[in-house]
Amino acid sequence: MQTDAKENKTDLTKKDFVSDQTVRWCPGCGDYMILAIMQKAFARMDHAKEEHLSVSGIGCSSRITYYLDTYGVHSIHGRAIAVATGAKLANPGLNVWVFTGDGDCMAIGGNHFIHACRRNADLNIIIFNNKIYGMTKGQSSPTTPVGLKTKTAPEGSHENPFNIGEVAIGSGATFFARVPDNNPKLLEDIMMQAYHHKGTSVIEVLQNCVIFTDGIHEQITGRDTKDDNQLVLEHGKPMIFGKDQNYGIKLNGMRLEKSALKNGTDASLVHDEGEKDPAMHLALTRMQLPGHPVAMGVIRKVEAQNYSEKVHEAIAFERETSTFKGVNDLFRSGNTWEIG
Repeated sequence: MQTDAKENKTDLTKKDFVSDQTVRWCPGCGDYMILAIMQKAFARMDHAKEEHLSVSGIGCSSRITYYLDTYGVHSIHGRAIAVATGAKLANPGLNVWVFTGDGDCMAIGGNHFIHACRRNADLNIIIFNNKIYGMTKGQSSPTTPVGLKTKTAPEGSHENPFNIGEVAIGSGATFFARVPDNNPKLLEDIMMQAYHHKGTSVIEVLQNCVIFTDGIHEQITGRDTKDDNQLVLEHGKPMIFGKDQNYGIKLNGMRLEKSALKNGTDASLVHDEGEKDPAMHLALTRMQLPGHPVAMGVIRKVEAQNYSEKVHEAIAFERETSTFKGVNDLFRSGNTWEIG
């Protein structure tokens, strides 16, 4: 994994981002790890404390705005990305982070999510994916697996779940990463890479809900199974995994396949996070157990002009070329106006 050097010029520490609010998550919830690492990462970022903005929607994940000592907006259900986009456009110097859950983001907020990815808005979006609506007591969410019994599907869910990475990259996201909630080092590294990326950064955290979906990610994240079931990607390095690093990934036609390595790393594909064509990145996001390991780390990171830059370039151009220097000039210029 890539490690960013500490570039903080503000002498902030994790304690500067710990609020005075009592944390009200269930004991053992994966949200605690995300909060702790976010506080630590904020302290490493090259922004003054008043330049950090935390925006959330509704759900267990969205309580985090109270626990981060930053300027924050606890917005309405599914609208966190819309609020964050407006804030970033109004003040491009802000370091804007959106905190949302799989229900808040992929259901009622799904439209805002896909268009943020399409526009390449300069936002950092962390999605807490526990595959359930937790705060409202256990209803199926858009990422709930088929067959899982929930409050709204007591006989087992019949709906095909969203793959968050597939939705993000398919919508045009220039940065997508996936990380389990029990790997703090990888999570912090990915947060810092997202911070340095100019455009929409999407981080899916496989987060455990101890009440309604306890152990939902256990086969992927468990101590005894993670080595064989996780493929932790590193840019420019072969895709190797397994307790003995004895498996790789190869192409069979248009499909990715798990491959036993017999001659070192020569049989494994090399990860290129910066490839413009998203086909390989989409294939990596789709890998699922039991036939494949689940890809972790930064899957896609490509450079492209972001939405904020485009909007402010257009504003600057109009200011330079327009015969009207203000709204009053426009209103006093006549009864009709032509927009070219």
